[in-house]
Amino acid sequence: MATSTQGVNLDPEKQTLLNQHQEKHFTAGEIVRDIIIGVSDGLTVPFALAAGLSGANATSSIVLTAGIAEVAAGAISMGLGGYLAAKSEADHYARELRREQEEIKSVPDTAIMMSEAAEVAEILAHYGIEPHEYGPVVSALRKKPQAWLDFMMKFELGLEKPDPRRALQSALTIAIAYILGGFVPLIPYMFIPSAQDAVIASVILTLAALLIFGFAKGYFTGNKPFRSAFQTALIGAIASAAAFGMAKAVHP
Repeated sequence: MATSTQGVNLDPEKQTLLNQHQEKHFTAGEIVRDIIIGVSDGLTVPFALAAGLSGANATSSIVLTAGIAEVAAGAISMGLGGYLAAKSEADHYARELRREQEEIKSVPDTAIMMSEAAEVAEILAHYGIEPHEYGPVVSALRKKPQAWLDFMMKFELGLEKPDPRRALQSALTIAIAYILGGFVPLIPYMFIPSAQDAVIASVILTLAALLIFGFAKGYFTGNKPFRSAFQTALIGAIASAAAFGMAKAVHP
């Protein structure tokens, strides 16, 4: 179990035990999620665009120009989406926090204690804790209003206090990941003048990147790495094949 004793005073014996028992947990879930969003879209969308333009008999320079423009626009769009999503989560938390605070202010103290104590008891009862066991917890929370408020936000409403830097961090992570992923399918077009030849190299390079990325995604998220690698590569292959086929059908 991961330990966090910030702001909590423990006796020396318990502190020593905690220091000796440090479990390793993967705690960068939000960052990994942003990287996955950025890289997966960055690999897939420009890949499909390049394949489609190649199917329309465009030159490598045109494919490269359009691809770079798409990567720039996609990075801005995806980054902005990540920023707005994280900002919305923070705003929602702030609204619910104010609502909980206003409820405490508007209801008489005695009524608050009875109502909130009942809610805490109900929450703890869901974990199989008996009344004689959660009674001291409720009593302790009554003496610490801020701790009581934090407890209700987390366990009643299921809301974690967001990191104030989360929105900007999410925007930058997604945008950079999108750019890194987006340039992979465009690399062959930088060196091969013929788009018909470059698209073959692009397919091989991008599918290899999708397999590696899918494997890493599965490994870090706790899923089956090989299955994740296959699924990720399959999605990219379908998207590029669809774009190439439609371009050929419209512009034989």
